[in-house]
Amino acid sequence: MNQITEIRPGVAVIILDEEKRVLLQKRADVGLWGIPSGHVEPGETVAQAAIREVLEETNLQIRIKKLIGVYSDPSSQVFKYPNGKKVHFITTCFLAEIVGGTLRCNSSESLAVQFFHKDNLPSDLLNMHPCWLDDAFANKEYSFIR
Repeated sequence: MNQITEIRPGVAVIILDEEKRVLLQKRADVGLWGIPSGHVEPGETVAQAAIREVLEETNLQIRIKKLIGVYSDPSSQVFKYPNGKKVHFITTCFLAEIVGGTLRCNSSESLAVQFFHKDNLPSDLLNMHPCWLDDAFANKEYSFIR
């Protein structure tokens, strides 16, 4: 199964703590670290999906602060699952702040959740996430379209 089987709307959320460390989750499906992310479900807005995914995966309640960017380039947005399925994601990435909850693995989708300094990220990071992090830390007033 080498061809893309579907295209899906995705969301990702960059959350920084008071020390400007970024929250990452170790994903159970591929065993790699990444930004909390997921799919938009039928009837949801991208903002609702982002808030729900973060709560499901980290137990944190968030407020969306700004749009970082929309990412659709197949060179970075095609994800191959361990079962061979290939999905092209159109991902809306947000910057958010924590407004409630206590950080913990709150889902079978996560093996761990932890804050990292941007200069000390895990080496086993999902391939598309460094670009999203670079865009977030660029601290531009405009959003990126990549």
